[in-house]
Amino acid sequence: MDRRTFLTYNAAAAAVPLSSMALTGLADAASAAARPAPLDFKSNLPAAGSFPEKWICGSPSCMDNTDPPVQVHWYNPHTAILRQNKAYSYEAPFAPLYFGNDRVLLLDEGFVQLRNDWDLRGVVDQCIDDWCRRNGRDPASLELLVAFSHLHADHYAATNQFADRPNTRYMGLTHEEMVGFWGMTNFPEERVTLDLGGRDILIWGSPGHVVSEFAYYDSYTQILYTGDMFYRGRCYISFWQPWFDSMKRLIDFCDTHPVTHVMGCHVEISRDGQDYTYGMTYQPDEAPVEMTVQQLREAFAYAQTITEPGIYFTGTVFLCNQTRGTTTIDKNPYRYS
Repeated sequence: MDRRTFLTYNAAAAAVPLSSMALTGLADAASAAARPAPLDFKSNLPAAGSFPEKWICGSPSCMDNTDPPVQVHWYNPHTAILRQNKAYSYEAPFAPLYFGNDRVLLLDEGFVQLRNDWDLRGVVDQCIDDWCRRNGRDPASLELLVAFSHLHADHYAATNQFADRPNTRYMGLTHEEMVGFWGMTNFPEERVTLDLGGRDILIWGSPGHVVSEFAYYDSYTQILYTGDMFYRGRCYISFWQPWFDSMKRLIDFCDTHPVTHVMGCHVEISRDGQDYTYGMTYQPDEAPVEMTVQQLREAFAYAQTITEPGIYFTGTVFLCNQTRGTTTIDKNPYRYS
């Protein structure tokens, strides 16, 4: 697909049941073959799942680390969560992988570019193969959507690994391409629905950390994914009012939708609330990635008391309001005067 076609071909518009449109390329042949009955992603919600007691979190010596570059944890049989090894990048982002009857959504790709550095595409393909084997499906019958929460390199750097992958579409690296990928016309307020094939993902704008940013809600697990605008660590807020408005949208959403977990894209804090220094490649007692709606509400209540730039601890996250991007939390935090 050339760039001009890509810009006019958004993911949300294509995310409709197979009965109402024909997929192209490999999916055409696959859809003609006999397929098992579609999986039910609408009943008995939320779908049960679990997070690991401990994630791969680096080691005292990176060169002596023997863990794989990326950890794969199956939250439930139809949802995988990938996490980059801290020894490979201090950013160590998380990357949910959501399976539907027709397509798979990968959110955030990790801080790696070349496949011979570490092969994220190979890991994702293996997850797809495993899921298809368990569910009697042909991997070629599933379209892969490669997207991310926002426009920072530790979330999109590996996108190029998927550029030549068949039956794959990936988000572009401009604000216009990102918004267009989801078919949005009123960013950030508009909420769109991505149909993965019986499994709906709700998507809307969530700027503040950066301008081009999204929140994602999986209707199956009922996990609210907040990327870098709210996570266990240093929430770097570049634009206070847009971030505050985004938090209000999250709260309003939680008031009207069931949410099992709030999940950010990083962990930079210990279980007892201590900050891990910026750039750390070993976090032996890190806090869990999952958070509660109550913690989100408490952070928003705290945010309503903030009137100037600085660093504020809500009890769950550090709100770094217009501070330097590499600020480390200490007894004398940097503030603008």
